[in-house]
Amino acid sequence: MFQSQSSKGMLALAAMGLITGTTASLETCESGTGFSCASSSTEPTCCFNYPGGALLQTQFWDTDPSTGPKDSWTIHGLWPDNCDGTYEASCDSKRAYSNITAILQDQNLGDLVDYMDEYWVDINGDNEDFWSHEWSKHGTCINTIEPSCYSDYKAQEEVGDYFQKTVELFKSLDTHKALAAAGITPSTSKTYSLSEIQEALTDLHGASVYLGCSSGELNQVWYFYNVKGNAIDGTYKAVDTLTDSGCPKTGIKYVPK
Repeated sequence: MFQSQSSKGMLALAAMGLITGTTASLETCESGTGFSCASSSTEPTCCFNYPGGALLQTQFWDTDPSTGPKDSWTIHGLWPDNCDGTYEASCDSKRAYSNITAILQDQNLGDLVDYMDEYWVDINGDNEDFWSHEWSKHGTCINTIEPSCYSDYKAQEEVGDYFQKTVELFKSLDTHKALAAAGITPSTSKTYSLSEIQEALTDLHGASVYLGCSSGELNQVWYFYNVKGNAIDGTYKAVDTLTDSGCPKTGIKYVPK
């Protein structure tokens, strides 16, 4: 029986102290399974994301009010996308849980909750509601982590998997650090071009990203992937954004928190 905690990503999280115990036992996927959005398959399986074939790790830069550390972006979520910019939402009302903290703590993931309280932050201060929203709207639409995809399934274990995977991806995508390395730092006076921001984050990700702005201020980035296998233990491949940027070409503000 395949144990998902043996994956490279889960081992990395364990080494960082974010996993203290997990019971995930997702179905083993054959090595020949193709990447989502690039396969002839048109049917969902536990080894193939469909119709939400692309997965996005999305991040915020909130400044009014400020959320999260001053030197880090924060987590928005992990979203399935139908490979064309559209998406399914709120796919299973029976699993629209509102007690995410309790679920994670019951899975011995208290350290993960602590991390999320710092880096997965609601702009209105209600982290629990935000996490529930992200799980219910997006997590329930990832077909490769449905309960039927697990052997020896334990109630709600897919919830722990979803939040662990999102954090794992976020930690591999340090947006603040990548921008700073390119000379793009928060400022009350400087402005930047769309192309230079895009170049810095493309270098980080390996593919172009979606950039979001509000009133000319940079506040969102979305990193797109295709996945070979299931969403937890599958191989993630960076792919270009499926959505046009929401920022102007020049004069973009990146204001401090």
